[in-house]
Formats: sequence, structure tokens, C-alpha cells
Amino acid sequence: MAAHSPLLELSELEQLLEQISPHARVQVLARVAAGGQDLPIYAALLGTREPSAPSIAFVGGVHGLERIGTQVVLAYLRTLSVRLGWDRVLADTLARVRLLFVPLVNPGGMLLGRRANPRGVDLMRNAPRGAGGRGTFLLGGQRISSRLPWYAGDAQRSETETSALFGLIERELLCSEVALAIDCHSGFGMVDRLWFPYARTRKPFPHLAEVVRLKRLLDATLPHHIYRVEPQANAYTIEGDVWDHLYDRQRERAPASVFVPLTLEMGSWAWVRKNPWQLWSLDGSFNPVLPHRVKRTLRRHLPLFDLLVHALASQDAWLVSDERMRAACEHEAFSTWPRT
Repeated sequence: MAAHSPLLELSELEQLLEQISPHARVQVLARVAAGGQDLPIYAALLGTREPSAPSIAFVGGVHGLERIGTQVVLAYLRTLSVRLGWDRVLADTLARVRLLFVPLVNPGGMLLGRRANPRGVDLMRNAPRGAGGRGTFLLGGQRISSRLPWYAGDAQRSETETSALFGLIERELLCSEVALAIDCHSGFGMVDRLWFPYARTRKPFPHLAEVVRLKRLLDATLPHHIYRVEPQANAYTIEGDVWDHLYDRQRERAPASVFVPLTLEMGSWAWVRKNPWQLWSLDGSFNPVLPHRVKRTLRRHLPLFDLLVHALASQDAWLVSDERMRAACEHEAFSTWPRT
């Protein structure tokens, strides 16, 4: 990692990995070619090596245009890199939980300034399609042409980037008895949303009760938070969603385990409303542009990330203990999200 990439976010990630390397296990998951460059997809793992230990993944940069997702994950990793030098509470937590970071899943797309990867595939729609669902027309994934948005790619073959992410999550997260993931995106709506599965269908998510308990924890601990927690499918449906696929894999492998993947969808329309001129650039449609808004975005999600890590280390605060509790939580969910 001595020679840093010309891609700003990738260069920053490489510098951070050098700083954190005494405490982390750094992996190159794959390499992709774009713009005459050979670009690595990095992962960093912190914490216990115990396979069944509680684990959480922080993911960004699945869509190359959404730089802010990568930057938010990097901001949290940067904070941890400093805290590891002095924070004994963090050290105690990492003795019991595992943190996975993949801040830039699609470096080729980011280098080229496009949403898709260099082959024109929308990686968020590139997973095998699950049963019992249907995507919103075009937006939910199409296989008509890579020249159109939301191209899902070859139905028989996942892209290099998608396969790399799948491999890491299956090795390091799906072996856990309790796991969370948060995938950082931007570009939809006026508010920041926390989406949970399913993406492909409005049928109830099997761990709906655990989502309700997590939401209660979030509301009580951070009562002034800015997130709208809701099912992904309430906005639109996706066939081939990455997290639907990984959740289904976990259910096949270990039905008794708990895995709750979340998507942080930052509402970029609010940035555009406050600064309409940024619509003149494609990058400005998905990212804050003015420096003070970038700084505000980079700091506003750190409490959420910390809360999720501490929730993993304190599972009794939100795991469902019996069927009576599950039924009550599901009733609350159906009242809160009528479409589920």
C-alpha cells in the first residue's frame, strides 16, 4: 500500500489501513480494472477472531456515484483508528465483537464517475434473485441492456465486486450467532432512512421483531435522531438485492441465528433543495457539495454506528427472548408499517 491510488477515497482508505494495521486484519478481496488502473477492494477486520462472536459489517461505495457513503464509513474507521490508541472501553468491546469494514465496494465505478461498475452493472441488483418477490419496473433491476440504468448483469454470474463482498460476509459474518450490517447509500428522498429487508417483497421480514426492538433502543438512546426506520420495499422493490440474498443464505445455514442487515439511505434531495446549483453535476445529485454540509454529514452518523456496536455487545437489550414477546413486537410492527 506504499503507492497510493489516484482515486481520493481509495487513497484515504489506504492511508487509514496503514495507520490501523497494528490492530486490524487487512484483506484485498479482489482487484478490478478501470481507467487504466488496477484497483483493489479492501476489507479491514477489527476485534475477536471467534467465529460465532457477534459481528457487524460497515459497507459503502456499492454505487460509484455515492461517494458520501464511502466517506461516512471512512469517517467512522478514522475515529476508531484514533480510539484504539487510548480507549479501553473500545478494547473491551472488541474482545467480544467483530467489526468488518468494506468502505469502497465499487472503486472502478467511483473512478469512472458512474453508478454502476466498469461493466455497467448495478451491483445492488446483481445477487441471485430470491423467491416470492418482484422488482419495481426498471428501477428494481433490469436485464435489457447495460446502457440503461439499474442493469442487473448476467443472471448466471455475479460480478467480481459482488462476489468479493459475498465471500467476506459469508466467511466472517454469517458464522456469527448474532450479526448486523449497515450499507451506506445516498440519493433517495428528503430524509435519512434506515431500511430493513425485504427489498424484493412487502411480505414480513422474519426478524421483524428484532427490528422493532432495535428501533426502540435507537429511539430511547438517541431520542433526537434523524432516521426514518422503515421496510425497504415500502419505497420500491428490488430483485437481486445483495442483502436479501445474504439474509436468505444465513437462514439456510443457521435458522436459529439472527442477522439484521440495514441500509442507511441518506436523503440527497435535501442537499439539492438547499443548493440547487449542484444539480448541474451528476455527482451533486448524490452528495453534499458545500464543505460545511460534508462535515455535518460525516459526523452525524457516528452516534448511530457506535450504538449498533454497543447493541451487539449488549444483546439482551434487543434480542427477542420468547414467542410472546415476538408476537407483541410483530403486532407493533404491523401498526407502524402497515404495508409489511
